[in-house]
Amino acid sequence: MAGTIRFPRNPPPASARRGGHAGRDGGIRGSGRRRAVVLAAVPMAAIAAASGEGRRAETPASEHEQRKATEMVTLALCGDVMLARGIDQILPHPSDPTLYEDHVHSALTYVALAERANGAIPRPVDFAYVWGDALAELRRADLRVVNLETSVTTSPTPAPKGINYRMHPRNVGCLRAAGIECCVLANNHVLDWGEAGLLETLDTLEWAGIRTAGAGRDLARAAAPAAIPLAQGGTGEGASNDGARRLLVFGLGSVTSGIPRDWAATPGRPGVHLLDDLSAATAARLADQVRAAKRPGDIALASIHWGPNWGYEIPREFRAFAHAPIDRAGFAIIHGHSSHHPLGIEVHRNHLILYGAGDFLNDYEGIGGYEEFRGDLTALYLPRLAPATGELLGLRLTPFRIARMRLNHPSEEERRWLCDRLDRESRAFGVRIVMDEEGGLEARWCDET
Repeated sequence: MAGTIRFPRNPPPASARRGGHAGRDGGIRGSGRRRAVVLAAVPMAAIAAASGEGRRAETPASEHEQRKATEMVTLALCGDVMLARGIDQILPHPSDPTLYEDHVHSALTYVALAERANGAIPRPVDFAYVWGDALAELRRADLRVVNLETSVTTSPTPAPKGINYRMHPRNVGCLRAAGIECCVLANNHVLDWGEAGLLETLDTLEWAGIRTAGAGRDLARAAAPAAIPLAQGGTGEGASNDGARRLLVFGLGSVTSGIPRDWAATPGRPGVHLLDDLSAATAARLADQVRAAKRPGDIALASIHWGPNWGYEIPREFRAFAHAPIDRAGFAIIHGHSSHHPLGIEVHRNHLILYGAGDFLNDYEGIGGYEEFRGDLTALYLPRLAPATGELLGLRLTPFRIARMRLNHPSEEERRWLCDRLDRESRAFGVRIVMDEEGGLEARWCDET
């Protein structure tokens, strides 16, 4: 097994790199080699047999009856969900473990590191294993949205960027086990295995009944929102009529997160919905796009992959850009991600802004460096929205700790640490974070109506 592995300190600015960078991801940069792009597609029938237990988890009917959609809509928002490398190896259908990193050449090394840090991990695990104690909380929500930082593919051709994440398509049952309705793909890993890997990711998720946003077969489809019906009784699985209210999820990527500019989708090329910049002009174009797609009763969410992996500072341009879609186009939520740890929370005109939701799942256990940020502590965000306006009625955060490649309830001390840190970082935005009697966290803010 490899010796001590650490996140390198002080990575160079994202704008100075194309295709990858040391220290931004969970691993040590390697030198991938260019090879011919080959689409090694897995037949969907084979995926169906492998991901068997099949249907996505559903919220118990009794819970929906207790919370009518006319009163509120509850979303479950996760930050980066990385189901590749070590996690893929413990699932029922692991990919070829070969890696192209400088210091690690097998994904099994990351399993060994996690076991050395936190104890033995059973193999193979079932598809629900990685969600652990979070599964019950995910099922409490009406809809579930994650940023999937993993290519779901058997493509053998890594992008020459050193850190390449992929999960075998037959492991898509892992996403179905958590009832995920939408995967945002506008990030710096969806093309880790080339255009072939992106296309197979799109095909696999479509087959699994999971909507996508932020990447597509061309620019129009990459920029189009995922439209998820919001049914009268809570979750929208049964509401497919044209008049149903919808959650519109717009996936957006920024080069500030390390997305290479040449990953941008074009009218004739698959890729990511990549923002030109974070200027007022770009925000205005986004507002025009949203107004064209939105109809009365829709709730719009902007899911943005932006910023560095480490550090709490929120640049002024990020804050201005986050405000603009709310002010100009009636967005209800800004769902930011890329940071490996949660960032401060703002409520602007009674609408939620998550500047960085933090990693929700990864295989980084045992990697040294940046311990002061406690990247092993994460949170599931459960905003409660007024269905008619999308205004924020309440925000609960459920904390978890990543250990043994699953989400676990944290200790009292760990809950308190995360509460104190989020409270410290959110205070500048007029938001306070407090612990509730159940060990969860609750946001408090001054109503701006």
